[in-house]
Amino acid sequence: MAGTSRRRVPGITVYARGRKWSYTIYGEPHILTGKRERFNAGGFESEDDAWTAALRKHGEMDRGRNVKPSTRTVEQFLTEWLASVKHSLKPSAYANYVTNVKAYVLPQIGHRKLQDVSVPVLNAFYVHLLEAGRVKKDGNGRMYEYWRDHRELRNGLGPGPMELSKACGTSYQSAKEAVTRYRRGRIPVDYVAGLSPKSVRNVHRLLHRALSDAVAWDYLVFNPAEHAALPRARRRGRTTPEPWTMDELARWLRHAQQDRFAALWVLAATTGMRRSELLGVRRDLLDLDAGTLKIDDTLISVGGRAEESDGKSDAGVREVSLDAFTVAGLREHLAMLDEEREAFGRAYAPGGWLFVWQDGRRPHPDSVTDRFNRLVDAAGARRIRLHDVRHAYATLALNSGVEPKILSDRVGHSTPAVTFQIYTHRSTGLDRPAADLIGRMIEEAVKRSQDDVLGTG
Repeated sequence: MAGTSRRRVPGITVYARGRKWSYTIYGEPHILTGKRERFNAGGFESEDDAWTAALRKHGEMDRGRNVKPSTRTVEQFLTEWLASVKHSLKPSAYANYVTNVKAYVLPQIGHRKLQDVSVPVLNAFYVHLLEAGRVKKDGNGRMYEYWRDHRELRNGLGPGPMELSKACGTSYQSAKEAVTRYRRGRIPVDYVAGLSPKSVRNVHRLLHRALSDAVAWDYLVFNPAEHAALPRARRRGRTTPEPWTMDELARWLRHAQQDRFAALWVLAATTGMRRSELLGVRRDLLDLDAGTLKIDDTLISVGGRAEESDGKSDAGVREVSLDAFTVAGLREHLAMLDEEREAFGRAYAPGGWLFVWQDGRRPHPDSVTDRFNRLVDAAGARRIRLHDVRHAYATLALNSGVEPKILSDRVGHSTPAVTFQIYTHRSTGLDRPAADLIGRMIEEAVKRSQDDVLGTG
């Protein structure tokens, strides 16, 4: 039974209601109205249970954490929360939040009351994501199995897009792109039912931020994500392919120089610029006489749509020096653009972007990646991602003795961990030797590769 000392706690009354017990807590008078806030709760099995709950609630109210019971679900809260943070996030970050909420959070815990989400609930949720969280069906694997099993058709080319689409229940466009990949030898990796530890941690970071706001909004007393157990992050570099060597880079770049976007590929190889940065370059930020380029806006892919952005971080806004090899390639590119703009006249798209189609329209970021993959296959080079050209540049620069601080400035790193040293200031203008060194090495390697093909000495 409850002790008599409990019965004398100011502001708390515990009483029986039928066979259950209830309590009422009277708060301090409101500073403006003078009215006392009253908080009621009931349904307790015993007087002791009622007193325990009342004292805990009284303590929360004393600490300013007066969270009223609510039937608000996780889905209702996250819908409200996403709307509130939308305009404070970059479009790409917001799109990732929405995708993670709809694909992973809502199907599993969206129906639960927000106030029922505890540390054990989150722990179980993260384990589920790690073991069986993937929601996207393995359409690529299904198409490849069918194509492989019927490869003898069409003189060894396998089924065409129409047959593959009907057999596997996919769109014609998906089947067409799949057939192109398979015929080039790009086969899908084994399907894994669970998400990677990195993906699970991304979902956790979303929930941690959202539930922190729930605490600030007085929806929760504390943030359960603070103490949730996360899967161990894999050691960095295990799944990242080795960057190209100088000879491998030259082999690809020699072939890529025949492409419409030859200057883009050269710029990627000699500066380590990101795909989004390459597609965000405007002509007026390029000074070929001075051999410099200002990197500012970017073009990214958000939910399949191309959207402009302001870059990954403040460090991404920078000016880099250009070597003679790169400047020569860009001069040829500008001359081609001028001829096309004159030919199209008023039909030429405005904007002044550096890398565009013949009519001035900007290419979609994903189409640039597809183009890169085709060039890699055509050149017979070892397959890497477009972003790995950036890694190749950084590796070649470090191996050639370029100072990490200079390299950090050139590639737009925003954290010391990326270039293994803490920097306190920028080194604008000091990267000229780095530009000339790497650009000259790449140019010479391309020439050697060309000589090897022609059989000259």
